[in-house]
Amino acid sequence: MTAAKPLAARATLRLAAVMALAVTLLSLLAMGLQYRLVETRLMDASRALLTADLNGFAALYEQRRIIALRQAIDYRAAAHTGGEMLLLADRKGVVLAGTEPAWPEGLTKTGEGFTADGAEVFVRGGERWLAVARDLPGGFPLLVARSLAPVDATLASLRRGMAALGLALLAAGALVGWFAARSVMGRIGRINALADRVAAGELSARLEGARSHDEFGLLETHVHAMLDRIENLNRATHRLSDTIAHELRTPLNRMTQKLARIEGQDDLANDLKSEMRAAIRVFDSLLDISRAEADQGSGGGLVPVDLSRVAQEVWELYEPLAEDKGLRCTLTVDPDCRVLGDRNLIAQMLSNLLDNAIKYCAAGDELRLILQETPDRHLLTIADTGPGLPDEMKDQAFERFVRADRDKDRGIKGHGLGLALVRAIAARHGAKLGLPQVEKGFVLEIGWPKLSADP
Repeated sequence: MTAAKPLAARATLRLAAVMALAVTLLSLLAMGLQYRLVETRLMDASRALLTADLNGFAALYEQRRIIALRQAIDYRAAAHTGGEMLLLADRKGVVLAGTEPAWPEGLTKTGEGFTADGAEVFVRGGERWLAVARDLPGGFPLLVARSLAPVDATLASLRRGMAALGLALLAAGALVGWFAARSVMGRIGRINALADRVAAGELSARLEGARSHDEFGLLETHVHAMLDRIENLNRATHRLSDTIAHELRTPLNRMTQKLARIEGQDDLANDLKSEMRAAIRVFDSLLDISRAEADQGSGGGLVPVDLSRVAQEVWELYEPLAEDKGLRCTLTVDPDCRVLGDRNLIAQMLSNLLDNAIKYCAAGDELRLILQETPDRHLLTIADTGPGLPDEMKDQAFERFVRADRDKDRGIKGHGLGLALVRAIAARHGAKLGLPQVEKGFVLEIGWPKLSADP
C-alpha cells in the first residue's frame, strides 16, 4: 500500500489540475468573448460620435458655406483641450481651419484610399486615434478624429480585472478540484486498500461502514459479491484437498504397516513401502501448504524469531550433504535479523530450498545462502549455479505440481510442491518472493518484514 500512496497523490493532483484548468479555460473563454463585445461597443460608440460631428459640420457647410464652417471649426479649435483633432483644407491641401497644421502622418488622405464616411485607426505619438473624413462639395477635405486613449484605458482596466479574476478562478478551481479529487481518490483508495489486503491473502477482508447510494456504492457491492464468491470457491477447494489428503493418508499408513509384516518378498515390500512413504510425503506437503495458506494474513501463532540463528542451524545440517556431493558452499549471515514468525515453518522452508538446490546441482557447482539487513527488510537469498529454472516455467514456478520436463527425463524425483510450500510459508509471514534474472543457476530472494521494536 505504501507504493500506491505517491501514485494516489499524483492522481489527485492531476485530477485537481484538470478541473482547475477546465474551469479557468471556460471562464477565460467567456471573459474573452465579453471583452471583445465591450471593445466592439466602445469603438462603435466612438465612431458614432465622430460621424455625428462630421455630419453636423457637413450640414453647416451646405447651409452657410465655407466661411461659416471655418468659423465653427476655429471656434471648436480655440476651445480645444486635447483628445480631439479637426482639419479643413482646400482642394490643394492648404489647411483652412482646425487644430492641425497639416494632414496627420500615418493617416490615409481622402481621395487616396480613405473610404468616404469610413473610419480609420492610426497611431500618433504612441497613441491610437480614430478618424473619419469626407470630401465636401467643392473639394474641401474635412477630418474629424478623437483619441482612443480613454477606450484603451478602459480596455486595459478590463484586462487587468479579467486577469485577476482568472487567477482567482484558477485558485478557486484548484481548491475545489483538490477537494473533489481527494473525495474521489479517497473512495478509490478504500477499494485499493481492500485489494491489497486480498492480494496479501486476507480473503475475508471487506470494506467497513455503510455504502453510499451511488456508483461507488454499487461498485463496492459488486466487489464484495465477487470476493464472497472467490472466498467460497477457495474454501471449497481447500476443503476438498484437505479431505483427499486426510482420507488417503490414513489408508496409505495402514498399507505401509501391513507391508512391514510381509515375509519372503523383502525387495518388493521395500519398493512398495518406499512408494507409500513418497505418497504420504506428498499428502503431508499438501496439508502443510493448506495450513499455511489458511493462516495467511493472520498474525496468530507468530512469535519473535532470530532468523539469523535459524538460517545458520539449517545450513549446518545441509552443508555436509552439499560438500559430500562436491558443491562449493558459502554462508553469509548478518547477526540479529529478527522477524515475527513460526520457527518450524521457517526451518521447513529453508530445508526445502537447500534440499532442492543439493538435489539439482552437480559436483563443482556453488551453493550460497546470504542473509543481510537492508533499510526496510531482511533479505534472504539462496543461490546456486545449477541448471536453474527453464524460462517457460518462471511464471508458474510457485504453482503446485509444476515440474520441468527435463527433470522428469533425468529421473530426478519430486512432485513439484517444494516452491509452492515456500510461497505459502512466505505469504504466512508477509514475506515477498523474487526471482532475479541470472545467466546461470537459480536465485531466490525472500524479503522478510523486520520485527518492530514493539510487535
